[in-house]
Amino acid sequence: QVQLVESGGGLVQVGGSLRLTCAASGRTPSSNAMGWFRQAPGKERVFVAAINWSGVSTRHADSVKGRFTISRDNAKNTVYLQMNSLKPEDTAVYYCAASTRGVWGPWQYWGQGTQVTVSS
Repeated sequence: QVQLVESGGGLVQVGGSLRLTCAASGRTPSSNAMGWFRQAPGKERVFVAAINWSGVSTRHADSVKGRFTISRDNAKNTVYLQMNSLKPEDTAVYYCAASTRGVWGPWQYWGQGTQVTVSS
């Protein structure tokens, strides 16, 4: 089992920045691919970004390319999502996920989420 705890969400103005953190614990968390997903009110949960176990390979959704960056620190069992140039449409609950299969999932483990609200 892998446990995931997100933090760093909050209220930010349009154009601002936030950095989300996902702390992983449990069974060999550093060997898993990690991802971020988000779910806006009334909408389905969608993929945001993912990173492989070593940090060499990443992928980002088209909607966040150039603005968001996923990274990880295996020494700290932590994954980050740096979010810049935030827009109102980025408002959502952001979830951290882990996969034993790679950056394309499937995603077996999920955190409880952290709220990000972008105000105009």
